[in-house]
Amino acid sequence: MSWVVAHGAGARITVRVQPRAGRTEVAGLYGGDALKIRLRAPPVEGAANRELVDFVAKTLGIPRSSVVIERGETGRLKTLRVEGMGPQAVRRALTPG
Repeated sequence: MSWVVAHGAGARITVRVQPRAGRTEVAGLYGGDALKIRLRAPPVEGAANRELVDFVAKTLGIPRSSVVIERGETGRLKTLRVEGMGPQAVRRALTPG
């Protein structure tokens, strides 16, 4: 299984977040099936979720409204839906290095 798959006119991304990190960044793969993203924000009152959506949208160069948390809002493992961008473009933009 891949961390990014096609979904309609966009893609679905599986991410594992690490809140309260030193900086917000893509940290590589987590177990091969999820993309690990470190977030500066704490997991309090939705701050980490907002930062995750902002970071992914900015990195992909798309509007914030095109990134939605579908599953895992209260956990570390999340599924994001990205509208208007295919899985290959998402993979290129979010793969570190």
